[in-house]
Amino acid sequence: MVDDPTGKPVVQTFALTKCVSTGDDQLTILEDINLKVNSGDSVAVVGASGSGKSTLLGLLAGLDVPTTGKVQLGGEDIFLLDEDARAALRGRILGFVFQSFQLLPALTALENVMLPLELMGAQDAQTAARELLQRVGLGMRLTHYPRQLSGGEQQRIAIARAFVTQPQLLLADEPTGNLDSATGAQIIELMFELNRELGTTLILVTHDEALSARCASRIRLAAGRVVD
Repeated sequence: MVDDPTGKPVVQTFALTKCVSTGDDQLTILEDINLKVNSGDSVAVVGASGSGKSTLLGLLAGLDVPTTGKVQLGGEDIFLLDEDARAALRGRILGFVFQSFQLLPALTALENVMLPLELMGAQDAQTAARELLQRVGLGMRLTHYPRQLSGGEQQRIAIARAFVTQPQLLLADEPTGNLDSATGAQIIELMFELNRELGTTLILVTHDEALSARCASRIRLAAGRVVD
């Protein structure tokens, strides 16, 4: 792992456990997860469906709350923060790429990419968004809405939106899951290229062993526990 120049991991978990009630029983989704990801790392989270991969990503982002344990993001214990403070921290540190794109249908490509910058109060949101859309090959699609674009184009917009704030940490959940193999390969190449250029730390959830091999290290989950 690459050391963070501040001496602190970008994200670290301590005995992270997530349980949910199912009637009279309790289902353990994640159990006793301890991990540390330093600046510049690329980490694949792999495992069978139901092993807890997406739940782990949601906890790392503070989008879900653990039953026990803690997550430090940028050195801060995120579950000691209220919802507004957690959202502000995510806005400063995190970028997201989802399997289902998660674009806002009423906004154009340009507006979707501008949105995280506008939420941060950035003054040059449109310029930065235009430049990144050009970078991902969608300079001619700025005024198109998601419904007018292919799956691969929508995922390029999602990648541009994730990188536009120059996040310290990018979380990607099955980013090629809804794409054909050829388009998926192009998307992955683009994501790793931008990741290298911007020095972003990457945590990637995937079923794809070839994709996980592109990362510097991997975490394998089985039945909610780290096994590799």
